[in-house]
Amino acid sequence: MRHLPKHLRPRYRYLVVEIETWPDAAIDERDLQRSLWFAAQNLLGDPGSADADLRVVRSEFWQGGGEAIVRVRRAEVEPARAALACVDSVLEFPVRIGVRGVSGTIRAAEEKYKGGPPEGTREDTVVFRGADRSVVLAEDRADVRLDGTFVGATPEEFE
Repeated sequence: MRHLPKHLRPRYRYLVVEIETWPDAAIDERDLQRSLWFAAQNLLGDPGSADADLRVVRSEFWQGGGEAIVRVRRAEVEPARAALACVDSVLEFPVRIGVRGVSGTIRAAEEKYKGGPPEGTREDTVVFRGADRSVVLAEDRADVRLDGTFVGATPEEFE
């Protein structure tokens, strides 16, 4: 089978997205892809979801979050951003997904917008609501383990 000529091939844009979740969340690329398709189908319908053609190209996950590159058709960037904003959970784990930037190639997307895991994530014990609690501290946030779940806080609340 022959390839399509260049002027007939679909054009794509690449969205670099950041994913924020609780430290104990176990998310992988397949689960993220399924959640993206589900959100796009619910928001845009079957034809709009097929037009956007959301596809996770690359992803990296770490404790408390991750980042991914999502491929989308060039004319459908805004509907794709809206669909990404509708993703509120992956499996049973709540997530926040934000778009860092849009690029025309994977290479440019990685060079401009990928940041990697946060520096200095560590576990510690703090006093929260009058008791010693386990906490996962990152640069700008603290996730306190409270009764089997987490509560989001800022590091300034413990100083």
